Amino acid sequence: MKTSQWREERLRFQGLTAPEADVTGAAARLLAVQSQDFTAGRWALAARTKGDVHLRDVDAAFDRGDLVRAWTMRGTLHTIPARDLGWVLEVTAARQQQQAASRQRQLGIDDAMVDAVVRALTPRLRDGGLTRSEIFGVLEEIGIDPSGQRGVHLLFALTVSGVVVQGPVVAREGITREQRFVLAAAHIRDHARPEDPLAELFVRYIEGHGPARVTDFAWWSGLPLGRSREAAERAAARMSEIEDGVFVGRTPPRRAAKRASVFALGAFDEYYISYADRTVVCAPDHLAAVGPGKNGMVRATLVEHGRVIGCWTHAAAAHTAPPTLFTPPEDSAAVTAALARFAAFIA
Repeated sequence: MKTSQWREERLRFQGLTAPEADVTGAAARLLAVQSQDFTAGRWALAARTKGDVHLRDVDAAFDRGDLVRAWTMRGTLHTIPARDLGWVLEVTAARQQQQAASRQRQLGIDDAMVDAVVRALTPRLRDGGLTRSEIFGVLEEIGIDPSGQRGVHLLFALTVSGVVVQGPVVAREGITREQRFVLAAAHIRDHARPEDPLAELFVRYIEGHGPARVTDFAWWSGLPLGRSREAAERAAARMSEIEDGVFVGRTPPRRAAKRASVFALGAFDEYYISYADRTVVCAPDHLAAVGPGKNGMVRATLVEHGRVIGCWTHAAAAHTAPPTLFTPPEDSAAVTAALARFAAFIA
């Protein structure tokens, strides 16, 4: 398969040229959408949904409990369908806890501290949840200093152990970037539990990101390579291996009759970030400009025919400022239209 064909297929399987009917469907397609930048994570879903989607449409899915945000893999916040969170953490939680253990010991976080936090927070999270700052206030009340990342690591510990999730979006004027933490057991109404969660994780990754290799899955999931190979072996009957070690889903989604040639994808978008080898979609000379850099940031990208041609910023798009282009676009009007769609999304 030529590189251009890889890009065409990834655009399709990721839902960019074969969008879903609603944002919950878009989330289910990708399973986990990197979302430490909450605005970018919400835009990632809108960009993969049919029609004119607005920020309030995505926020409504969080408020209904269809979507939650949690540390699902790699110690990174992702948006995920609420019904899938439990089984995904069944596969990824232990690895995340292992990787966080050293830093948590440095912060003095142990089982006794976590238990104390659960006891203090549980009754207060039952009525609509609490914001992060409100939770930090509770920690201070029981003698725990949340500064120096201690508060965030405690929230991480409670999330990966299945106690809390980030759910309803805090209502504010303009673009809100905050959610309320709620009790997972009370907030999540429906729970999926596949027969083989490890195999299912590989299948869902390929169905939302293929064509891809086991090494790509290992990077995305944060699982060791040996465990990732095991996942692929257990999922083999449900996948198509189109080349040696290259997998796609058995049922390709149907491309839209009218589809854009240019996409304005947000920071940390799955189309770029979720592979070990990003040179399929971005020229090696431009990887450093996109990221991740030393600060861990990954810039928003302009993608034409599946290839990264430049970068842009969320704020600049809202004010129609020009993007930074690596190569001239074939269709300047399509670039303008792609940026305009984001501006309409946050309007």
